[in-house]
Amino acid sequence: MMRHWQVALKGFAMGMADLVPGVSGGTVAFIAGIYDPLLDSLSALSGEGFQALKKGQMREAWNAVNGPFLLALGGGIMAAVLSLATPLHWLLEHEPTLLRAFFIGLVATSVPLVGRHVRPWGLDAWVWAAIGCAVAGFVTSLPPLVQSDHPLLLMAAGALAICAMLLPGISGSFLLLILGAYAPVLLALKTMDLTKILAFGSGAALGLLLFSRALKWLLSQHRAPTLSLLTGFLVGSLQALWPWKEAIRPLYTHSDGRVEWLWENAWPGPEAAWLQALALAVAGGLVVWGLHRVGASAQSDVR
Repeated sequence: MMRHWQVALKGFAMGMADLVPGVSGGTVAFIAGIYDPLLDSLSALSGEGFQALKKGQMREAWNAVNGPFLLALGGGIMAAVLSLATPLHWLLEHEPTLLRAFFIGLVATSVPLVGRHVRPWGLDAWVWAAIGCAVAGFVTSLPPLVQSDHPLLLMAAGALAICAMLLPGISGSFLLLILGAYAPVLLALKTMDLTKILAFGSGAALGLLLFSRALKWLLSQHRAPTLSLLTGFLVGSLQALWPWKEAIRPLYTHSDGRVEWLWENAWPGPEAAWLQALALAVAGGLVVWGLHRVGASAQSDVR
């Protein structure tokens, strides 16, 4: 069994990734070697764990959902969300190019680490990967909607975003951005608005219980096509993380006067910080490789 501090550290990395539009916590879970245990535990929440809980068998329910694993992972994720929401929001506003450079290195390095689990790479695998690439490329190119902080919208956004967060390559926070809920959710976390946090959290919990079982079934019954699709998701999401962007037209104005722009990828000019962006992209790749090695080591210890 993995040490709890290792699981908490991976949870922290997942939480950090989920805060940034374009990066998926599911990607971190996969390359860190905890993706299958995570799906097993989440699907047990509405399965064996729930059945045991109905019978009043608390210990059996705790064991069925692998309680220590979920507790350590959830603690790491919450620690990242609570401690990094404000600084990451600041970086997205003031240093978006360098932040995207770091995460494009992270996601690009994840592509072969996920793709290596597809055996063999036949024609059907390439077709599924192409479909995943097209879907992710389309989703991540959609403009953000007008933001709203209505609790019902936040609940629906939470249900959809948590599904995306479980999928390597599909960013839950980017989906929140498209739905217009990203800024309201971050603001609710910064101001500890419990009404909005509970609305978003309840939607996320519902989506988690329903989607985790479906995803577990897909991976157990159709693992190769599913992983091919997820590899395509990763490739397709790279365009959203291209460091250099150009503002095309204003979309809407926030309540505080900030203007939300429609952005498209642009070629960097001569004044672009090439070296800094390249260094951060390499750093992102090294972080992924380190997580992968830790995950592989932990799985080797279990065997």
